[in-house]
Amino acid sequence: MPLNFSIAPLSSTLRPALQQKIDQKTKPLGALGLLETLALRIGLIQNTLTPRLNKPCLIVFAGDHGVAEAGVSAYPQAVTAQMVANFLAGGAAVSVFARQHGMELLVVDAGVNADLDSHPALIGAKIAKGTRNFLTEPAMTDRQCLEALQTGAEIVSSQHKLGCNCIGFGEMGIGNTSSAALLMHVLTGLPLEQCVGRGTGLNDEQLSNKVAVLRQALERHPAITEPLAALTTFGGFEIAMMTGAYLKAAELGMLIPVDGFIAGSALLVASRLHPQVLDYCVFSHVSREQGHQALLEHFNARALINLDLRLGEGSGIALAYPLLQSAVLMLNEMASFDEAGVDH
Repeated sequence: MPLNFSIAPLSSTLRPALQQKIDQKTKPLGALGLLETLALRIGLIQNTLTPRLNKPCLIVFAGDHGVAEAGVSAYPQAVTAQMVANFLAGGAAVSVFARQHGMELLVVDAGVNADLDSHPALIGAKIAKGTRNFLTEPAMTDRQCLEALQTGAEIVSSQHKLGCNCIGFGEMGIGNTSSAALLMHVLTGLPLEQCVGRGTGLNDEQLSNKVAVLRQALERHPAITEPLAALTTFGGFEIAMMTGAYLKAAELGMLIPVDGFIAGSALLVASRLHPQVLDYCVFSHVSREQGHQALLEHFNARALINLDLRLGEGSGIALAYPLLQSAVLMLNEMASFDEAGVDH
């Protein structure tokens, strides 16, 4: 399965100059804490002392999962299509927060099990009406997985050509925490129980069933540790498209704020294919979904906020976006000691 991405590691040439610029601002050394680290990262990603956030975009990939028929979610599969309509009508949480912060919101039909009406903010890219049930067969074919990866990359390229240099990815898909948990388990080796959470709000009995279902899936598909094989076997079309989107965004040198658990599982696959993708990422929040904190530790990442979110959709990205703005404005507009005539 050919994947032609060329992701350059970040250059550290500007690091001393960026750090000096941050240190010369009118504040004690390090007084802005993680915001200073964030400013440094953004400057390195954009390779400039004066970074800009141009046409920030949030793309929500939606797809259905065959395993939903095994009762792994508290919600029926029909909710995926209903929530897509809610996104497009502007009524979902991510719609509200993206609008609040001036982020463009696009929705991609990666594989919703319904026929969706056209909408200016909807990108029709349906691979199929949901994946197959990985309890009995791989979720997708090799060709479907490749198509999803390439489609995600093409969508990012289109936004980049329009001038976007900051792009984040959300998701919607009933059953997709099951896919994310299996991807995390097989690619990190962490115990399955540490990767599986309550998703849309399972009770104890439903959670036990979910774990049992995922164990059956692992028995049906043993010894899978290679990233594309894991994605093809256990993934969703929305997760595969997000994986391709991460890789293309990094290749294009874009700043990539990362959402929660499911978005993190797609990034995990991407990082197994091209580890340099992580250089271009900032992690927006710590999800309340069990497994996400361990996933962040696996990435050696520190998230910007912790609001106990477990919604998905890219909502954590939209909420954390003002911190990206603050980091950039600090670099560009905050006075230095010399400019302000302040002794230090």
